[in-house]
Amino acid sequence: MNTHQSNTPLDPQLIKKIMSAVDHHFDAQLAFTQELIRFPSLRGQEHTAQDFLYEAMRQRGLAMDRWKIDIDDIKSHPGFGPVDVSYENAFNVVGSYRPETQLGRSLILNGHIDVVPTGPEEMWSRSPWEPAIIDGWLYGRGSADMKAGLVANLFAFDALKAIGYEPSAPIYFQSVVEEECTGNGALAALLRGYQADAVIIPEPEENMLVRANVGVLWFKVRVQGFPTHTREMGNGFNAIDAAYTTIAALRKLETKWNSEHHQHRHFEHLDHPINFNIGKIEGGDWASTVPPWCEFDVRTAIYPGMTADEARSQIEACLKEVSTDPKLAGIPPKITFNGFYAEGYVLEEGSDAENTLRDCHRQAFSSELESFTTPGYLDARVFVIYGDMPTLVYGPKSLDIHGFDERVHIDSLKLITKTIALFIAQWCGITPLTTKL
Repeated sequence: MNTHQSNTPLDPQLIKKIMSAVDHHFDAQLAFTQELIRFPSLRGQEHTAQDFLYEAMRQRGLAMDRWKIDIDDIKSHPGFGPVDVSYENAFNVVGSYRPETQLGRSLILNGHIDVVPTGPEEMWSRSPWEPAIIDGWLYGRGSADMKAGLVANLFAFDALKAIGYEPSAPIYFQSVVEEECTGNGALAALLRGYQADAVIIPEPEENMLVRANVGVLWFKVRVQGFPTHTREMGNGFNAIDAAYTTIAALRKLETKWNSEHHQHRHFEHLDHPINFNIGKIEGGDWASTVPPWCEFDVRTAIYPGMTADEARSQIEACLKEVSTDPKLAGIPPKITFNGFYAEGYVLEEGSDAENTLRDCHRQAFSSELESFTTPGYLDARVFVIYGDMPTLVYGPKSLDIHGFDERVHIDSLKLITKTIALFIAQWCGITPLTTKL
């Protein structure tokens, strides 16, 4: 019997067979990805796309687990992000492959199904839910972030079966919700008991490995005013004007945190890694009335090593101090944390998982794997901080994620799929198929 166990270098002929299998099935992979993009899996609407993936995994013979996230199960965990929306349609899906005899090391292949809002659809070149392939790019909301990666996980597995092999260790295919707003989906999967010797998350990372990334907090700030008729503006208190003063105070805290970048490992070379994004603002009731209220939503980044509680304390102190400004009339802004409450992480170098990925990337791309630091949120923090699992965030080239005309580079996606297939073979080990999956 020709058996490959993990830690054993792959035979060059086997490498060629695996990569050829990815090539052979890549048109089907793209078609499947296009079908998945057509599901508008916005927050609160992910369940139909999850049903689609559930069936695709079930047909592959995986043992299926689909559950609705229960906030009571996870809210006491330090990695939990507070929410003020319904989880009625917040379902996670996990398909588990388990060999009869385990010879290699286990693996989680994770991805998120939720996508961000499209913005005004008339500003897209075409419907964000009708995926198009143009000049080597696959377009559509979620095409890159990260439905292409979710599908790559499955088709990498398929490539091994297509040449008559099966992995020699458990693999857990995870499609989770809430990555774009809290990270509670990945946290729920961890707390449900899913553990492995390594994790791969094929987020759109420009064919590179993420070495470190920031934590993220979401919060809402409400500023109170005092309404009067505009003919007597001087007797009123304009909450919208006060909100701008409050935002300016937060910008000073943002500047302070960015000035400290040289104190944080892997962030020394980044001039502005900490971004306070004012993502939404609304206020007032009537154009001819001095506005009595204004609310704005903020997303802020924090360095690895700073806890969410520490960041919260500094943010709250900033808002308490600004309340002494005459433009706020001594009324402290009210702050509510309502989403991400997540710490950042660093992927320490030299793990067996990273070394294996480097070998597989070199085979697929014929180049060396590069790593970088990203100022965006990643679910990897759940697995690294709370699961103590080496987590490799590594995926294809993209353009305009979270923007108009989001797209993923097709040739890059094919090579990433090859890398994942080779990683499964190298990390988990493979044996000839003996049963029909």
